[in-house]
Amino acid sequence: MARIRKKSERDVEMLPRIERSAGEAFRAIPDLAWVADDDVQSAEAHRLASKVGWSWVVVDEADRPFGFLTAERFDAELHIWALAVERARQGQGAGRALLDASIAHARDRKLTAVTLTTFRAVPWNEPLYAHFGFRTLAPDALGPRLFHILEREEAHGLPGHRRCAMRLDLLPGKSLHSGKKATAKRPLITLPPAL
Repeated sequence: MARIRKKSERDVEMLPRIERSAGEAFRAIPDLAWVADDDVQSAEAHRLASKVGWSWVVVDEADRPFGFLTAERFDAELHIWALAVERARQGQGAGRALLDASIAHARDRKLTAVTLTTFRAVPWNEPLYAHFGFRTLAPDALGPRLFHILEREEAHGLPGHRRCAMRLDLLPGKSLHSGKKATAKRPLITLPPAL
């Protein structure tokens, strides 16, 4: 079983390599193969992520990270910015373990939802998250925060028609979008290219 722990300072230098390895999976999709060669988060960006949000790593028997998840709280929702597992270790439950850790963290803090943006119709993206209970949001259900995240992704070169926002409701009927307006504060974490 995968072991999850909070990211430590000594892990930071390894995370760009993990993200680069994870991106190799996109070589199997001709129109998205460029993602494998796109920029990844720098070690400094991962340091910042730890200061403004939450980050977990999945580690091997020697306590060496081979996957990570970075998230940030916005009002009563947790937004997943990045989830990456080394290419050779994908499909073995590490990503699910990281996702479970972030969802448990959100539940413990009585948050209403977990959100993310991802590629449509990529087997390890939208369909996989849907399998775990996330639902793809229609444009009129995005709210300002997710709308602006997708808008910025497109401005940074991600194909808008291939991207979507997804949401996992944790407390049914208590969504920020049911009466209370979500704030659209600018996130302090730069956008990941390969989610």
